[in-house]
Amino acid sequence: MKTLSTLALASALGISALGALPAQAEDIQLLNASYDPTRELYQDYNQLFSQWYEEQTGDTVTVEQSHGGSGGQSRSVIDGLPADVVTLALGYDIDAIADRTGKIPEDWQSKLPHNSAPYTSTIVFLVRKGNPKNIQDWDDLTKDDVEVITPNPKTSGGARWNFLAGWIYILKQELGDLSKLDDPQYADEVESAQAAAQQYVSELYQHVPVLDSGARGATNTFVQRGLGDVLLAWENEAFLATQELGQDQFDIVVPSVSILTEPPVTVVEGNVENKGEGAEKAANAYLEHLYSPEAQKLIAANYYRPINPEAADPEDVARFPDLELHTVNEIFGGWRKAQETYFNDGGVFDKIYQP
Repeated sequence: MKTLSTLALASALGISALGALPAQAEDIQLLNASYDPTRELYQDYNQLFSQWYEEQTGDTVTVEQSHGGSGGQSRSVIDGLPADVVTLALGYDIDAIADRTGKIPEDWQSKLPHNSAPYTSTIVFLVRKGNPKNIQDWDDLTKDDVEVITPNPKTSGGARWNFLAGWIYILKQELGDLSKLDDPQYADEVESAQAAAQQYVSELYQHVPVLDSGARGATNTFVQRGLGDVLLAWENEAFLATQELGQDQFDIVVPSVSILTEPPVTVVEGNVENKGEGAEKAANAYLEHLYSPEAQKLIAANYYRPINPEAADPEDVARFPDLELHTVNEIFGGWRKAQETYFNDGGVFDKIYQP
């Protein structure tokens, strides 16, 4: 496990091993632009980080939060939101900032371990208590009497994960062995499977009564407004709903196949560098410290899958179910290709979705 020890990070910050503090402490303000379901995680982490950083440097760091659909947040930063760090739902939304503003380097994903994703998750189903519609897997979502709640892929990173997770399920059903996707001898079989997957998602969105702009909005639609029979949810959102919003109201259904979601993080160098060296160091430390044992423990407690599960409480890790997971790189050739094919204007989603 490639993580940054406190000593190594202290060295990177220019702090002596003896813990000598700078002559004059700074009061640093940072803005983290994040996606919808991370509110609770970063509320807890901001306190953890600020206390640790002050102990290491003497500087006081206050981190403000901005939340929304991941795609919407990406566009806000492109349009001028002065975020110092972004912690978004998928890599393409950070690539878009890098491409259109130059404020993030092209090689941003190599700056931190695990492609700059300090935690992962997956997509599961949240259903009403007792699962009255008997929803067990992806093919049950297109039954005549089932309404599905999922956000808008144009604005929500979670919605794009949902879309691709369902697509993977159909490919698995049609092909059996997903390694056939890269084997030319199965080209005709793969073409037929891709057509079946497109037909499936087209039918799926006919069962969606409303498209919220972000994952938390979709959760509120399902949980608070009572719409729909099943919510396509980040795993952490499903746990939050069942364990903190109403254990007697909802059940989690784990599908047979899903997608490994890898939410990445990076510093918006073009913004934070204008605040001075102290803010730059704090912003980099803010993300590096996510890989520390104490932060990994906190991540698991907030229902995300930690990169370093050995650092988490065993009971927190034990609640994550084992299921067949596939990545965007493996099935779709990476997020740039997936975005262009499925979610850009004129892509597959525009072709299949009729409001």
